[in-house]
Amino acid sequence: MTLIDQAKQGIITEEMKIVAAEEGTTPEFVCRGIAQGRIVIPVSPYRKARPIGIGKGLRTKVNASVGTSSDIADIDLEVTKTKVAEAAGADSIMELSTAGDFYEIRKKVIDATTLSVGSVPLYQAFIEAARRSGSIVDMREDDLFKVTEEQARLGTNFMAIHTGINWTTLDRLKAQGRHAGLCSRGGALMSAWMAHNERENPLFSEFEYLLEILKRHEVTLSMGNGMRAGAVHDSTDRAQIQELIINAELSDKAHEFGVQTIVEGPGHIPIDEIQTNVVLQKRLSGEKPFYMLGPLVTDIAPGYDNIVAAIGAALSSSYGADFICYVTPAEHLALPYPEDVHQGVLSARIAAHIGDMIKLGKRDADLKMAHARNDLNWAEQFKLAIDPQTAAQIRKERMPSDADTCTMCGEFCAYKIVKEYFEL
Repeated sequence: MTLIDQAKQGIITEEMKIVAAEEGTTPEFVCRGIAQGRIVIPVSPYRKARPIGIGKGLRTKVNASVGTSSDIADIDLEVTKTKVAEAAGADSIMELSTAGDFYEIRKKVIDATTLSVGSVPLYQAFIEAARRSGSIVDMREDDLFKVTEEQARLGTNFMAIHTGINWTTLDRLKAQGRHAGLCSRGGALMSAWMAHNERENPLFSEFEYLLEILKRHEVTLSMGNGMRAGAVHDSTDRAQIQELIINAELSDKAHEFGVQTIVEGPGHIPIDEIQTNVVLQKRLSGEKPFYMLGPLVTDIAPGYDNIVAAIGAALSSSYGADFICYVTPAEHLALPYPEDVHQGVLSARIAAHIGDMIKLGKRDADLKMAHARNDLNWAEQFKLAIDPQTAAQIRKERMPSDADTCTMCGEFCAYKIVKEYFEL
């Protein structure tokens, strides 16, 4: 039985107990959420990963993506990035390599982490077709399903699969047009294949066969956002909403089939459209977990897109998004290096916490920090910080003459003055 099958029978599993303990809720709440399709716990029969719950009523989770490119294919670098992401507090890893030995890279990344690992099988299928015959459009339909099964057997916990791209979606895209096309690599690959071969997306037309594979290997389906806009001026358009409608309908089928399901959301969205996107996804999908990719709320800050995405992610989380894909400072510029990964994870974790302060009303840590600052208790402040090492290092490098204060205010520390002259 899959986790959904067990949840529908009211069976409390070990994974449900672990998630409940970490979230401060009951195993019964988690079990009901899985049975209703509102919570997922990505698992795999092939490896033991640290269980995480994603969905309604739980803390917003952060994903960090790693993977090679056609310019930089260094397995050791990707393993290092994976370890950096986990150390920085990521909740999951997505391995998105597009070059090198796919099997070896994914195996080493999976072996390097205790976190759930995701993938996009479509990448490998298209790139191996290009290696074999010289063009991505020569990809064979069976290759998609073969690669999906191979990756599942490696212990992949969840997969982004582009099920919502079909002729209706592409017709909407062509009819409306866009300023900046697609920023989804999977969406671009599948759209090109369909246009060239004049054939329907097999991930849509053979959806039940796909579900059989995913159920057999207990893989969580993350319904890929292939129509993701690459510019804020293209957000929330007809193609994006058409894909969401299709994915929402398919997510119900997947849940009934016994496959845990996440629905992915768009990437470039102006601030005033974020709430609309979250509400639409939740309404159409029956409150399935929402995986927000970013979102980037402006297009003019390359080098600082981790900050841009953190602004969007904080709002997304506050409105009900459950899962956030980090964005690094290297976004749109280069393959991320380990320091980019570290900054990306921390930025996304801060955003997720800010959102949870609203969505879940979780503000206890902030109150404790307020008390520690008022008491000038530096050790406690570092303990409560999202990134204790960085906070402690900054203070250590610029120690004040008065150890109670910091070099920002020095002897004119507001907290110290109030304590001396006016007790609150």
